[in-house]
Amino acid sequence: MPRETDDRPGGALPRVVLADDHQLFAEGLASLLADDYDVVAIVGDGTSLLEAVEAHAPDLVFADVSMPGLNGVECARKLAESAPRVRVVLLTMHEDAHLAAAALRAGAAGYVLKHGGASDVLDAAERALDGGVLVSAGLVDEVDSLLAAPRGMDRELTPRQLEIVGLLAQGLLAKEIAERLGLSRRTVEFHKYEAMERLGITSNAELFGYAMKHGISSSATR
Repeated sequence: MPRETDDRPGGALPRVVLADDHQLFAEGLASLLADDYDVVAIVGDGTSLLEAVEAHAPDLVFADVSMPGLNGVECARKLAESAPRVRVVLLTMHEDAHLAAAALRAGAAGYVLKHGGASDVLDAAERALDGGVLVSAGLVDEVDSLLAAPRGMDRELTPRQLEIVGLLAQGLLAKEIAERLGLSRRTVEFHKYEAMERLGITSNAELFGYAMKHGISSSATR
């Protein structure tokens, strides 16, 4: 049954913007949502997402965590400031509670694993539009603990730093991370050394050990 929003004319569907640099996935998601939502734009990077939100004034955004330019967490943070009415759900292959907690702190209304299935996506959309938050079941307990715990060193890192540290812990080189995230190698190195400085770490080995100890990891596949 098509879903109506309280502040829209009768029969109007919630407006949705999709952001994912994998076109086939984005098109599949658009097809999944087509019956109950009005997909007004599909974009492939973070900057285009912010522009699409400004142009189309959606009710809901689905965004990948890892996109060229601005990542999904950074977009959620910016939209929380510039368009607080818009609800943002992040879809990702990153089964990482630290990134999920960072996303919720940034203002996201959901953190959903792409392999969780269509029902998780639809549940997240409905929950977000009702003012709630949904995190994939396997991450809920750890995310709740991270959000409730006193602020630790790892929570001083920015979402981008968390992402890069996690990818380094997977064994990726700075050049490979730069290609994956659509950044320059210099920018990746900057974030890496900023993270090391914040954490009081002076070597790559220490950084790797820190990432392992705190469970900061990013999936190498999407």
